[in-house]
Amino acid sequence: MSPRKRIIPVFIPHAGCEHDCVFCNQRWITGAVGEERGEGREESCDVGSQVAEMAYYGGSFTAIPVERQNELLESAQPFLSINPHNSIRVSTRPDCIDESTLERLKGYGVATVELGAQSMCDDVLALSGRGHTAYDVEHAAGLVISSGLSLILQMMTGLPGDTREKSIFTARRFIELGPAGVRIYPTVVVRGTRLHELWERGEYQEHTVEDAVVLCAELYELFKEAGIPIIRLGLNPSEALSAGGAVAGAYHPAFGELVYSRVYYNRAVALLGGVAPGSAVTLVVARGCVSMMIGQHRCNIVALTEGFSLSSIKVIESDLDPGELVRVRYSII
Repeated sequence: MSPRKRIIPVFIPHAGCEHDCVFCNQRWITGAVGEERGEGREESCDVGSQVAEMAYYGGSFTAIPVERQNELLESAQPFLSINPHNSIRVSTRPDCIDESTLERLKGYGVATVELGAQSMCDDVLALSGRGHTAYDVEHAAGLVISSGLSLILQMMTGLPGDTREKSIFTARRFIELGPAGVRIYPTVVVRGTRLHELWERGEYQEHTVEDAVVLCAELYELFKEAGIPIIRLGLNPSEALSAGGAVAGAYHPAFGELVYSRVYYNRAVALLGGVAPGSAVTLVVARGCVSMMIGQHRCNIVALTEGFSLSSIKVIESDLDPGELVRVRYSII
């Protein structure tokens, strides 16, 4: 098993981005107040022999003036020299990528490019003020993969004009593009954004935590079947968002756990269909996953017990086959 990479984050909020997406306020999201913030220079020399990745977050990296890009990448070279497996990751817009840019990034040791695609529906992109099209995503994704770099795609659910069906469509198109991983960010109404204004005027209906959890559990199954890992679910919790930056929408400090708990619930529902009412059921899950099966405040157990008229449900952990989340044993009392 290859060692887990340590991430060295460097935030460059709004750097390079000339667009004002309706949902975006990077300073609230990252908590950054200057042009650049992060541990990059301070921690990059402290990783020792551990494999690490320096990740530039928050802005559209390849839209920054080339001289500034090169300065940032040049400053990361000592970090790369610590371990031959260390690498750099950058995040950018789909309309800010071309072959020469990718070759330059590779020359500085960049191994991964994340594209903020958000949706593969042009109407959703337009309503969200993204300034690019679904074709731009397809073109950029192809360039990244053809260059030999690893591709990560970011999508959002609950954007203006979005629906469950459109999010499913976006996920299926992502799968066709063949990324190495995806991030899913359900829309959060962040203070000071145009989306905040639309929400206050009643022109945007928030994407609730519950709606987002149900939808993301469905998206999880699509990406799981395709063998594409979801490397992030929901915004990274921050003091700024928790203290009032997130005024509505799908923000929860443990959003990913809620989604995985819902996945376990859905799997259990499918398995319990043939169980007779009054049965005593044991749900067997992988080691370390008991809490996700039980759910917050035992919500999964209560819903399953009542929904299937069971006498009891017990959850135990065991060694399951790869890909198997839950197994059911039961007896009729």
